[in-house]
Amino acid sequence: MSAPATDPSAGAPTGRRQILVTSALPYANGQIHIGHLVEYIQTDIWARALRMHGHEVYYVGADDTHGTPIMLRAEKEGITPKALIERVWQEHKRDFDHFGISFDNYYTTDSDENRVLAETFYRALKDAGLIEARDIEQAYDPVREMFLPDRFIKGECPKCGAKDQYGDNCEACGAAYQPTDLVKPYSVVSGATPVRKTSTHYFFRLSDPRCENFLRGWVGGLAQPEATNKMREWLGGVGEAKLADWDISRDAPYFGFEIPDAPGKYFYVWLDAPVGYYASFKHLAAQRGIDFDAWVRKGSTAEQYHFIGKDILYFHTLFWPAMLEFSGHRTPTNVFAHGFLTVDGVKMSKSRGTFITAQSMIETGLNPEWLRYYFAAKLNSTMEDLDLNLDDFQARVNSDLVGKYVNIASRTAGFLFKRFEGRVQDSAMQHPLLVTLRAAIPNIAALYEAREYNRALRQTMELADAVNAFVDSAKPWDQAKDSANAVALHETCSVSIEAFRLLTLALKPVLPALAQAVEGFLGIAPLQWADAAVPLSSAQPVNAYKHLMTRVEQKQIDALLAANRESLQASENPAAATCGTAAIAAATAAPAKAKAKAGSAAQTAEAPPGMISIDDFAKIDLRIAKIVACSAVEGSDKLLQLTLDVGEETTRNVFSGIKSAYQPEQLVGKLTVMVANLAPRKMKFGISEGMVLAASATNEKAEPGIYVLEPDSGAKPGMRVK
Repeated sequence: MSAPATDPSAGAPTGRRQILVTSALPYANGQIHIGHLVEYIQTDIWARALRMHGHEVYYVGADDTHGTPIMLRAEKEGITPKALIERVWQEHKRDFDHFGISFDNYYTTDSDENRVLAETFYRALKDAGLIEARDIEQAYDPVREMFLPDRFIKGECPKCGAKDQYGDNCEACGAAYQPTDLVKPYSVVSGATPVRKTSTHYFFRLSDPRCENFLRGWVGGLAQPEATNKMREWLGGVGEAKLADWDISRDAPYFGFEIPDAPGKYFYVWLDAPVGYYASFKHLAAQRGIDFDAWVRKGSTAEQYHFIGKDILYFHTLFWPAMLEFSGHRTPTNVFAHGFLTVDGVKMSKSRGTFITAQSMIETGLNPEWLRYYFAAKLNSTMEDLDLNLDDFQARVNSDLVGKYVNIASRTAGFLFKRFEGRVQDSAMQHPLLVTLRAAIPNIAALYEAREYNRALRQTMELADAVNAFVDSAKPWDQAKDSANAVALHETCSVSIEAFRLLTLALKPVLPALAQAVEGFLGIAPLQWADAAVPLSSAQPVNAYKHLMTRVEQKQIDALLAANRESLQASENPAAATCGTAAIAAATAAPAKAKAKAGSAAQTAEAPPGMISIDDFAKIDLRIAKIVACSAVEGSDKLLQLTLDVGEETTRNVFSGIKSAYQPEQLVGKLTVMVANLAPRKMKFGISEGMVLAASATNEKAEPGIYVLEPDSGAKPGMRVK
């Protein structure tokens, strides 16, 4: 199970590896939005970085197409489910292509390959004694004559009394319960009161000791400690028998694959969906002559990685590995989970225009690589949530990509092309600055493989700063004024353009379209990691420079938010207020897959005067910080200057008005709490990059004293305070 070493200090991997990569399959019942794109961009960057080593990497995906919501939405639109999923596939593929998601094959779970593979898995598990038929009692809609999944039953919450809550959990108070617990339940399909009815269902016996023993061993190879801990929580202690058997069947009417030898019974969508990873790869294998079995059967030396959201960790670390193990297939090398996305500190909101679809970004003309860069700059190897702050998005893209990176070429390429026929000075290729950049490339490549994209980009931008400092010092615009400086000007431009090539190499997994444009400008073959050691040559002149990237304008952000608010208004239909129609629309608009109950966010009621909502509090990013240095600020009676370690590549500088309470040496080495997302403030003495928290009395004259907050000694710099 253990994955190949991804320690950045280990350098680039050796030997050509065979690697199968997947992202979770988007449900064919809605548009791709920026929350989805976090995962696909993360996976794509990883796949591209590994391809740049020359490994045999296949990144496959598919639309998840089966289930009751698909059936009901197609019925509502007056089309067949197959027509619906074909249309949505085209929309999804368009969005993925626009954002540079480099699938080697993008397929559908409603395929012959998937039907055959799902049946093969089922028969193998049945032969292993891990499938069992049982009679169960379920909620049944007597009007529509169909069994109802939990999400298709609504009623009053048995805990708080909130109306119109789903059959599995309350979005008002967060309580979890069974559909039978609901008060005044009704079917969202017809509005009828559900009745209880018995039906035969098929179960995968996850509680079998063989499954439990296998999973206890398998969990040790997971790369993320958070995932390992969660799995051990689900598994419980030895002998606890916490794993429940998994209902893998659904009754007709249902859009999906019929179970062999069980008329009217269909595979639950969550059984054939992960099998869809293999079906997509099998389709690709047939096209390219790849030995499919050699990649997926037990004993395979190929590697297999799944990128997912943390809300579906349960399916990918329990059911899927057990299905693979006991059906004769190889198990995943690793499963990588990411956190949820917020926008401006709160969950995406249609009323605020921050429930942003991929299509709206296409139509408003935002460069998709802006979003790729911003997400990458925040992504790391943990399951931590990330936030799209639109002000920070604009500032970071403009500063890093335009002001630092593209600026290098725009300031020097013209001189090289006009004065020196676009040919670099060969002797300049060993300049100390270039030696430094080349030495950094293997570590940056390793950081990508370790999924520490934020660290890779921080290091890249630090190198860009060094290159810009070199250009500022050399002043090619001044050198060009005197022909006596021709040799020096040639060196300046040559070093700058080679540095630009190396920075492009470091950014290529994140900015593939921009990298391709740079490769055309430089007249070079597609960049690979090994090319760091092969500098530009005077034998191959560069082409005339053309502008590579524009700045993000506020009007573009405003247009994007307006477009998403408008799309919400356009979709509202006051006439559709009948119980049946409105309920079907509401139910089918949400993903059909059950989300982990812990991931269900309770809706926030309007805060009373003087109070804040949980969304307001969520905007504040509180972090553990270690005070690594402290000094008095000359000329100030109140301020101390603190240097803080917040678990980032670089330290933070903060000015704090606590001089009356502390001597600088008292604070060095202490842990404290800081507001990490406070906008930097320019002060007389310098820039303050945050705020430390301290307590003081309301009436400081009566009760003098300032007390810097100190967390428990077990806390570490960078930990989030929640």
